[in-house]
Amino acid sequence: MNYLKKPFQSLFFLFLFVMITACKPTVDPAAKPNILFILADDWSYPFASAYEDSPIHTPNLERLATMGMVFTHAFCATPSCTPSRSAILTGKYPHKLGEGVNLVGKLDTAETTYVKLLRQHGYAVAFERKGWAPGKFEKMGYKENPAGHQQEFGAFLDSLDNKKPFCFWWGTNDPHRPYTRGHGRKVGIDSTKLSVPKFLPDLPDVRGDLADYYAEIKRVDREIGALLKKLEDKGLLENTMIVVTGDNGMPFPRAKANMYDYGTRVPLVISFPKKFKRNRRSETFVNLIDLMPTFLEVADVPLPKDLDGISLVPVLKGKKKAHREEVFLERERHCMCRKNELGFPGYPMRAIRTKEYLYILNLRPQRMPAGDPTIPGTPSEYGDVDGGPTKAYMMDHAMEDNVRTFFQIGFDKRPREELYDVNADPFNVNNLAQYPKYQRLKKNLQLKLDIWMSQNEDPRWHGGGDEIDRYPTYDKAWITKWDIVFFDE
Repeated sequence: MNYLKKPFQSLFFLFLFVMITACKPTVDPAAKPNILFILADDWSYPFASAYEDSPIHTPNLERLATMGMVFTHAFCATPSCTPSRSAILTGKYPHKLGEGVNLVGKLDTAETTYVKLLRQHGYAVAFERKGWAPGKFEKMGYKENPAGHQQEFGAFLDSLDNKKPFCFWWGTNDPHRPYTRGHGRKVGIDSTKLSVPKFLPDLPDVRGDLADYYAEIKRVDREIGALLKKLEDKGLLENTMIVVTGDNGMPFPRAKANMYDYGTRVPLVISFPKKFKRNRRSETFVNLIDLMPTFLEVADVPLPKDLDGISLVPVLKGKKKAHREEVFLERERHCMCRKNELGFPGYPMRAIRTKEYLYILNLRPQRMPAGDPTIPGTPSEYGDVDGGPTKAYMMDHAMEDNVRTFFQIGFDKRPREELYDVNADPFNVNNLAQYPKYQRLKKNLQLKLDIWMSQNEDPRWHGGGDEIDRYPTYDKAWITKWDIVFFDE
């Protein structure tokens, strides 16, 4: 036996081991965090018992709150489904997305989304139920929904390689209309004990409608519980960042599709037991465009340079308390509910929301904010207000004493400027814009908003933006008194 070969063999195997080790990824894929993004449809703050003012009990969201952080001042970028979801995907203000600024508008395939970036960095990405919507992504050049391919969450988890991290978008249609009338009563919600928001008439039909809305939020909470169990059963809960929020506010007059708090302010709970602080509450301002960079930073993916969103990770880790001092909000065309020389224009608005005040600039105040009462040749009726019992009652009884004022503030024309003291007037019904004592404050907020519009190249700055009203839609529907009627040309 030639013993002289042994040292050379040992050196060879040592060299081979070093080479194999050097070729391994510097980060173990198994250690990468997972992301579960739970997005409800039309869910206003404070309707979750993680918040003190909630009228309903949501125990599963409460559990998540103890595992993470509750944000009390989270706002969607725009109170309209498609552009809100596009803004979340891209981390950009909606007006920077071209046609994507409108409901059922085009999200250009050239836009960088967190879905694309996470997939490029080894993440499995998919969604269930409502992803990017409404709109027909097939008409825009996409082979799949911008939120990923569609798959049931449990089946998705079963299909994963144990070492492959995931980012999953679970999007429920609740609590979007239509509702089953009386559903709230059947699940034990006593409508006579509810507090009616001050922008709605306190009537039995409205109370029943609110009870049905709350019942759907409770169903969202039950399904959150089922999602948590699936993660627990797979041993994935500790290493999964869970984000729960809504795309915009409640589908009632003067809420959804409006700049008031019940249109833009949404619940937000973020949990990641392995990395973030637990059982915390933050009053700092958040725009939902901040979720995109948050997802990327958690996944250790480099951030694009053109983002408007700001990562929440420093706040979630307890390294910072302040995130944003205020939020800037916007809205363009919601539904096809006005007709003029531009086609079917929207009701463009811009706003700034601080801790004390909400300032709204209605850029085309000659138009009807809730949509035209009717459009000849169509079934449209005040089409920027979702159809249902509350809308129907208010339309049918608009001239009665107990409804008239609520109908006026929900459906009629508005002044160019609105100003609200959000602490004294949380329902935003007392416009202070014309009072002399508020003129200096109003001018300061107006200046801040003007600077923001200028710096962010807003097409509406200084009277422009008519091209936005001419953008085509990629799905079509008329909103009626009670319902929605889809059609395709």
